[in-house]
Amino acid sequence: MRIYAQRRGQLAGQLAGDVAVLVWTAVWAVVGFVVDGAVAALAGPARDTARTARDLAGQFGDAAATAAQVPGVGDQLRRPFDAASGSLGDLVATADHQAASIERLATTIGWLVFLIPVATVLAVWLPRRVRFVRRARAAQRFIDGAADLDLFALRAMANQPMHVLAAISDDPVRAWRSGDRQVIDALAEVELRQAGLALPTRTG
Repeated sequence: MRIYAQRRGQLAGQLAGDVAVLVWTAVWAVVGFVVDGAVAALAGPARDTARTARDLAGQFGDAAATAAQVPGVGDQLRRPFDAASGSLGDLVATADHQAASIERLATTIGWLVFLIPVATVLAVWLPRRVRFVRRARAAQRFIDGAADLDLFALRAMANQPMHVLAAISDDPVRAWRSGDRQVIDALAEVELRQAGLALPTRTG
């Protein structure tokens, strides 16, 4: 399966286009990572809050355990510490949830920043490349199947603008009917050019 043209000019253009798409994709991938990291950094204060509250909750828990060891009044002494530890636990859960939400948002924004410009370019580039491959594959099958290029000459007379045909022959139809190989080859070459193929070299 041919994915690039045989003709140097078209080949250079296709290679340049493919490289440009790859560079475009790489650039926006980097931008997406940077945006992801920048937005995710906003979760830092929430993570710090959760960490501090978690440490304080642990300390209040230890204090409650210590207070509970006081004979007679241990249960009463530990209640304020248990209450403070519970409140801090709620704060930890809230801060963790907030940080997780920010990080999910950062990931979503990062992907959107990457996908939107890349998908826009691919929507234009990919169909053109697929059309070329299909056209080149079909044309190559005919060339490989027979040396006669009459079919491509006939397609050229049906598809090419009048000024292109006039530049080849004053009467291309008559030349085609009479088997004028020079005119037929010239017509076929015009049509093959659109498929990125070169006129096959005649042998013998």
